[in-house]
Amino acid sequence: MTLYVGNIAYGLKEEELKEIFQEYGTVTSIKIITDKNTGRSKGFGFVEMENDEQEDVVVKECNRKEINERSIVVAKAHSKKGYNDR
Repeated sequence: MTLYVGNIAYGLKEEELKEIFQEYGTVTSIKIITDKNTGRSKGFGFVEMENDEQEDVVVKECNRKEINERSIVVAKAHSKKGYNDR
């Protein structure tokens, strides 16, 4: 399962976000989405934790947590396939 992380401050780096999430378990991957032309953050990304239990804790503890003066949104991500099936 992958976690969606939204409302990320544009200047926040992947390593900084990883440090925050590592407080709750092992981060296996992290990706802040950037604009392909400018390289600027789009303000959201995806995080994968080592197991579902850690992800559940992250959602509970980090959703609406203030980071760099922004209240981040953390939720379980939906697969792209799910959106196309609607």
